[in-house]
Amino acid sequence: MKKTLNINIGNSIIYIEEDAYEMLTVYLNEVKQHFAKSADDFEIVTDIENRIAEMFAEKLEEQQKQVVNIEDVRYIISQMGSVKDFETSEEENQDSVHQELPAFNSVKKLYRDTDRGVVAGVCIGLSHYLNVDVIWIRLFAFLSIFLAGSGFIAYAVLWIMVPRAQTRAEKMEMMGEETNLKGFANSRHQLVSQSRGFIGEFFHVIGNFIESTGKVIFKIIAAIIVFFGSMFLLFMIVALAAFLGFWDSDMVHYFPVSIVNEEYLSSLTFAAFITFSVPVLALVLFSIRVAFNGKPINKTLSFGLLIIWIVGVVTGIFYVAKISSEFKEGAEFSQVAPLQPFKEYTLQIDRTRFFTKEDSLQYNIDAQNYKGRAILEDLDNEFDKPRNIRLNIEKSEDGKTTLTQNFKSRGKTFEVALKSAQQIHYGFLQQGAVLNFSPVLWFPKNASWRGQEVELTIKIPVGTNVKISKEFGRYLTGYRYWDCDHDPNSGFTEWVMTDAGFKCKYEYEEKEPE
Repeated sequence: MKKTLNINIGNSIIYIEEDAYEMLTVYLNEVKQHFAKSADDFEIVTDIENRIAEMFAEKLEEQQKQVVNIEDVRYIISQMGSVKDFETSEEENQDSVHQELPAFNSVKKLYRDTDRGVVAGVCIGLSHYLNVDVIWIRLFAFLSIFLAGSGFIAYAVLWIMVPRAQTRAEKMEMMGEETNLKGFANSRHQLVSQSRGFIGEFFHVIGNFIESTGKVIFKIIAAIIVFFGSMFLLFMIVALAAFLGFWDSDMVHYFPVSIVNEEYLSSLTFAAFITFSVPVLALVLFSIRVAFNGKPINKTLSFGLLIIWIVGVVTGIFYVAKISSEFKEGAEFSQVAPLQPFKEYTLQIDRTRFFTKEDSLQYNIDAQNYKGRAILEDLDNEFDKPRNIRLNIEKSEDGKTTLTQNFKSRGKTFEVALKSAQQIHYGFLQQGAVLNFSPVLWFPKNASWRGQEVELTIKIPVGTNVKISKEFGRYLTGYRYWDCDHDPNSGFTEWVMTDAGFKCKYEYEEKEPE
């Protein structure tokens, strides 16, 4: 096993094998001897060491290891180039043929050029990055200020988020120059501050203030994201437990959860939990690690979260597609019942629950014990399903009064849809001239919602008066009581059937010729 040393290069602690350290020491001594001419050249050597430290860090991160070996040093030297590669060319005439340096993949990076910038160096930094004349960037930034201030906001965000080019290597990357030995040797970027006028100095001070304030604001925003993201994740965990039945909960009976088949509920719940929770978790981790620790998120963790999220999304799409297929076909059937004729009818909501034989068996209802008593439905959860009862009042062509109940539902096949429609139970009762309508539909236990609805059509002769309870507006669609609400103290609105159709009695009597 090779001996490992601990060295400090570019203000970074690097673990390196002994033979690799010896090769690196020889290389750095050659670099120092070549650039040991002036104080500025000493700064170049420092920048070269910083660049080598960055390349070591990138190499270790890429290969997921802790120690630099001799192969890594050889790679760094091949990328940076050796002193001998360009030492001869400096002594010879510029027109003479000399050996070319190894190819170097220079990458242009976005920085703020504060040395030549007017305010914060954002525009000229963008011009370097986009290879566009800075005059056009500044003109566009100025004109966009008049677009609801969007240009000012964008400039301020870039001012805070884009780093300033401070070191020689950063300025070379900003210009797209090679950050190798030849690039450092030929670099003419000065690290000393340029002379500023009054305006430049003013904006420089303001810029430092905004930059430092922006970092504080960024941390505050990150803290807010962490807090609310954590609350959201906690809520998702509680909701997951409720949907999976870890405690007694009726959440599965509420719309739109009632759309999901009981056998799909667990899988789809997990898929939805993963789909919505993983992005929030990633955002929380990003805010914690980047904003507070300054470290990037581990690649293994990021890749793992991505795989989990993709699995959740694909699973969710699969079950959503299966559930959607159960709405493919529609079916309906009608029941027509004659009503006792009266000159005036009263329509009202009746909360009395009419149980079927199956309901009586399920709830252990003894007819003897409940004799003379009515069971009222609890309407606290009256909106756990869509408003799926519609009322129409039409003119009778044959002078008879009838009620048509049209039951509708959807299913994977016509037969399934028809069976679902036939299982709908709706309560209606005529007590003399009073017509009692239930505010809700009833389905069999554990039945999934498949668009079940009932359309009620009452046909009455011309001249028949109708009083309708204002409660109808809460439960039944197709009837708007406010069109005929002329007495706010009354619980009913009054209508009349005419040759022209169903009209508000108050308005009809006003228009009727004397």
